[in-house]
Amino acid sequence: MSLADELDKLASLHERGVITAEEFQRLKSRVVDGSSSVEGASGVVDSTMRRSLDDRWIGGVCAGLARMMGVETWIVRLAVTLLTFFWGTGLVIYVLLWVFVPPEGAEPA
Repeated sequence: MSLADELDKLASLHERGVITAEEFQRLKSRVVDGSSSVEGASGVVDSTMRRSLDDRWIGGVCAGLARMMGVETWIVRLAVTLLTFFWGTGLVIYVLLWVFVPPEGAEPA
């Protein structure tokens, strides 16, 4: 993939709201420096899980998962809701992620 294609892909992800302006600038500088590619084997833009502070209903877990996976937030919210209705698994996973995943802007441990 050429440099122009990678920058176009980054711009597209930023316009769709998949990555924040800060992530866009960081990934753009990484691509320009030639240190890494935008896409990985799984298509994940940034594998760092962070709870969202701007797109949240309760704790920002679903929005953080959606951003990490590169999908729409409503898909993750629907999956967590369905898992909650079936055996309560979604609620348990959500609470654990809410407790253990840091919010955006927090320093990594």
